[in-house]
Amino acid sequence: MERVDHLDPTDVTGPTDAIGPTDAIGPRAGIGGVPATAAGGAADDPRRALGGFLRARRARVAPEHVGIAGGRRRRVHGLRREELAQLAGISVDYYVRLEQGRATQPSPEVLDALARALRLDAAERRHLATLAAGRRGGPAPTAPVSALLRRVVDALHGLPAFVTDPRLDVVAWNDLGGALMGGLAEPGRRDRNNARYLFLDPASREVFPDWEARALEAVGQLRVSTGRYPDDAELAALTADLSASSADFRRLWARGEVVMCGAGRKRLRHPEVGMLTLDYETLHVPAAPGETGLVMHVFSAEEGGPDAAALARLAATATVPAPAAD
Repeated sequence: MERVDHLDPTDVTGPTDAIGPTDAIGPRAGIGGVPATAAGGAADDPRRALGGFLRARRARVAPEHVGIAGGRRRRVHGLRREELAQLAGISVDYYVRLEQGRATQPSPEVLDALARALRLDAAERRHLATLAAGRRGGPAPTAPVSALLRRVVDALHGLPAFVTDPRLDVVAWNDLGGALMGGLAEPGRRDRNNARYLFLDPASREVFPDWEARALEAVGQLRVSTGRYPDDAELAALTADLSASSADFRRLWARGEVVMCGAGRKRLRHPEVGMLTLDYETLHVPAAPGETGLVMHVFSAEEGGPDAAALARLAATATVPAPAAD
């Protein structure tokens, strides 16, 4: 008789995936059904966050993509624990203890093997290493908007630019950046936190035709920040509020995605100039060596195209004051 794996209420897994002491569902499960680590609480054990990330990543790997027969009646999402352990060349018992938070500080060799088996990208590998280090470094560093950074942002004539911190608060912008984003100078009109704006303001879905991608991007960035700064009370409050208030946030957070700010292309619908397709680049301004600090986002349009013309029209009327430099 063909074996059918039974479903686990916290993790659809096989026989060796029994619920451990850190997998229980109960008062520690967090807000709105999101595990405590997902909600980003300051009291969360980084080992629990590591286990949650590993579970989410192995659920994403299709067995047939790594040479394992899936089987028509297989009821496991992604890889079983024993399958991942075999692919990584580590014992099943050690992997189970690692996922349940009972093993600490895995070696770089183990992390590299897991990253290869899980097919992690560069951002995910860095996040895995951060969680495995298990540091509790206090709140995210405060990186003030210096006069020099303000000068750089303001000097980008014709290019919308704004600056965010690790909590996704918009802390500075130039005139065209403020006009593009809309309402930054009026907190009552638009939340300056990009995550709250995306998940709690229905208007964001009109502004961003690719809302799902933008929302997943914000969730992935918050996950990076909460992994680096698990004791940051403001981050904990933000993720708890979003978990309680938004089913979409809970759904996307459960996917375990990790996103580092980079470059790409975004579409947005502006009330004055219509649909825009803009390229963007991000520049990191570290608060200290090894810290995330601030991120400057700069948008541009292909020269001579309709989007460049639309930006020029917007720039002609852009007079949005930003906060003074610290």
